[in-house]
Amino acid sequence: MAAQLLIFGGGQMGTALLEGIIASGAVASDDIVVIEPDPERRAMLRLAHDSLVLLDTPELEHIGPETSALIAVKPDVAEGATRLAGAFGVKRILSVVAGISSARLEATLSVPIPVVRAMPNTPAIVGAGVTVISGGSHVTKDDLDWAERLLSSVGTVLRLPEKQLDAVTGLSGSGPAYVFFLAEALIEAGVTAGLSREVSRTLAVETILGAGKLMSQSGQSPEVLRAQVTSPGGTTAAAVRSLEARAVRSAFVEAVMAAVERSKTIGR
Repeated sequence: MAAQLLIFGGGQMGTALLEGIIASGAVASDDIVVIEPDPERRAMLRLAHDSLVLLDTPELEHIGPETSALIAVKPDVAEGATRLAGAFGVKRILSVVAGISSARLEATLSVPIPVVRAMPNTPAIVGAGVTVISGGSHVTKDDLDWAERLLSSVGTVLRLPEKQLDAVTGLSGSGPAYVFFLAEALIEAGVTAGLSREVSRTLAVETILGAGKLMSQSGQSPEVLRAQVTSPGGTTAAAVRSLEARAVRSAFVEAVMAAVERSKTIGR
């Protein structure tokens, strides 16, 4: 029976998207085929979804005129997976592979097929991701609407020109790692100040969660919110002064730009 969606890749991101798509009702589990060569990953997915079709390579019987493909593999095999999806005649392709342009993926196809490129981030695993999508040469509004419906199942979706996706990768794609890095530092600071590691972890994680929720819901800028916490001559003012003296703000800018440049390198 032909599937509605063919997912290439059952790794972390592929699984996160699979879970969100099924949970949201965007596509039913028995309408999805996952292509995953690793038998251990297939076994894990089987435990979670017994109605899911799991294969190590596509089969023609699962491809129909309305079958679309989601490419969620490593960059070094993305073009091969796209070529394979195109050879089976899928209707359209959504790639969540970092750094690989839609033009490169289109070049693997023997016939024009719409290719939507997306940059999600790992909070998609808990339904709190943010994804930017852009369309390739043959993409229509309907294709972008379809991609947005799928990806909105795991968080917020924005539409931007593809030329901005390297910047998106550096900021939000890699962004969770920056936050985790900050959390590690705060936990170590708490331990150094005399708190237990368990208490430090709880305080750091809940502070980051609360601050993020406040930024999201207050409608105020980070600058205004920071000023509200920073009393003249107070503890926060002393802390911020120490961060500024060590050029922490510049270090974050440089980190994002390093990720942007790496994304561009991967895409060449």
